[in-house]
Amino acid sequence: MINLESKFIGSMIGSAIGDAIGELAFFYNEKASLEDIIKTSEKLIYTDDTAMSIGLAESLIERRCVDQEHLGNTFSKYFFQEPWRGYASGPPTIFYMVRERGLSYVEASRSLFGGKGSFGNGAAMRIAPIGLFYYKSDSLYEKASLSAEVTHAHPVGMDGAAVQAYAVSKAVNLDPGKEFSKEEFIQNLINFSRTPEIKEKMELVKRLILEDVSPEIAHDFLGRSVSVDESMPFAIYSFLKNPKSFKECLFCSILHGGDRDTLGAMACAISGAYLGADAIPPVWRDKIENREMIERLALSLYKIVEDQSNKC
Repeated sequence: MINLESKFIGSMIGSAIGDAIGELAFFYNEKASLEDIIKTSEKLIYTDDTAMSIGLAESLIERRCVDQEHLGNTFSKYFFQEPWRGYASGPPTIFYMVRERGLSYVEASRSLFGGKGSFGNGAAMRIAPIGLFYYKSDSLYEKASLSAEVTHAHPVGMDGAAVQAYAVSKAVNLDPGKEFSKEEFIQNLINFSRTPEIKEKMELVKRLILEDVSPEIAHDFLGRSVSVDESMPFAIYSFLKNPKSFKECLFCSILHGGDRDTLGAMACAISGAYLGADAIPPVWRDKIENREMIERLALSLYKIVEDQSNKC
């Protein structure tokens, strides 16, 4: 069994690498050209996906729990420091509403899209720290939903984030030295989901994996938009299609269109949690920006969990 420190680091660093290389894949969408640019790049630069994941990890470490106002403040701090990271319109709108109108983050989040809230993939893309922090907890769904609600208050947005967090937690608990049932893994996600939109897509992932459908066809079935029910399922598919290879999981997730950086972040958060940090190509780990800080955050999360010093 791979040690848990490696799995925590693997998930957070893996997600950052998936994000950064996925962003490159928007411009270099063939495997050979993408590998060439990775080799020649001095650094791999992540996007808002990882910036928000870092913020979530920092808030969990400081508060030992999901504190929505503290989490929103942390997200907002990082946005105003680095607004160029590629944020979609939703989170910045929330941050300005809180700053200018005095609303809570949840109030602002719930006001978006005609009062329905966002069901985009922005909560799922950053959720790895929740999957790690609560990997042994029966309250994972609740905590994932609370963290999502700060920016994505639609039930589908929260459900998609919770299912992604659960996939990370399940991967932490699996031993890659042993065979595991793909059917059982995806069935657990089906049972865990609570909205028909996510549950139906998880059922579809199960069928596509069991029938060994190619990524090109699977992506057409699962969707290519930024809504969480049309992106997160393909990340799950990419992991289950390539459970023994971090590299192939990454390439599968980002080379077939869609929201490439977020697909990479989600798929590789699961792959890294399953295979551990040593499964990630060392040159990729060396090139990801702020590697030492991300690894330090991952180890801090691990220490809090293993010391049982989280508040909830």
